[in-house]
Amino acid sequence: MTADRSGYLPVNGIDLYYEVHGDLGAARSPLLLIPGAFMACDSMEAWTTAFARDRAVIVFDQQGHGRTPDTSRPLSYEQFGEDAAALLRGLGVDRADVMGYSQGGGVALQLALRHPGLVDHLVSMSATFRRDGWHPSVFEAIGGLTAEMFADTPVETSFQAHTPEPAAFDRWIRKMTTLNLDDQQISDDEMRSITAPTMVIVGDADGVRLDHALEMFALRGGGDADAAASGVLSHVPPARLVVLPAMSHVGISAESDVLVPMVSAFLDDEVPVTPGMF
Repeated sequence: MTADRSGYLPVNGIDLYYEVHGDLGAARSPLLLIPGAFMACDSMEAWTTAFARDRAVIVFDQQGHGRTPDTSRPLSYEQFGEDAAALLRGLGVDRADVMGYSQGGGVALQLALRHPGLVDHLVSMSATFRRDGWHPSVFEAIGGLTAEMFADTPVETSFQAHTPEPAAFDRWIRKMTTLNLDDQQISDDEMRSITAPTMVIVGDADGVRLDHALEMFALRGGGDADAAASGVLSHVPPARLVVLPAMSHVGISAESDVLVPMVSAFLDDEVPVTPGMF
């Protein structure tokens, strides 16, 4: 999909590559779409195409990802959240809906936590707010990552297009490994303090523990005792939970056909429909 606008924006000491699909001046809030670890704008093309039918979409490459070169600046979820905020402000966007996948979901949480005035709705897909939200086997896999494992992949190819020095790619992979092994530690109180309505999405075979996803859902105000008693949900809930069956962490990234309609209904604050039964 060809972007209506793309380029580089100098933010916080890096040259951040971004794309805009659609009109940022449209009535609906634009959607900021944040890819996961080792992913770039091109990795989210199916999602961008689907969402851009109804709303403007902004997508960007995080530090060292895709077309955004790495620098000596340390990597952190908090810093990526600051980069996302600077991008929105640089594009003249006062408020946006925000959706992030995996590492991008963690960045979306940081953006909503640190810059609540910028975020209308928050969608966290296959992401955690604490390190212990991942299954322990995830860290075993991350700890074994090497630059050689990315040889001849789009990750290496895009990196070498702007930084051909082999040692630089190896340094970035090690930085990424450290980032994802350390993860982030957002407290329960901080999760409760987020003001944006939130949708939590995971797969039942995800790297994210299901009980952690449920905890995130509860902390964001999910669940309705009145609806449980009456069988009817009479208002737009502050939080929504989606669990896809037989779905892994990687697999869920290809489920745009299933998830985009659900996410769009959430972003548009659609009132749940209650069927007549009697």
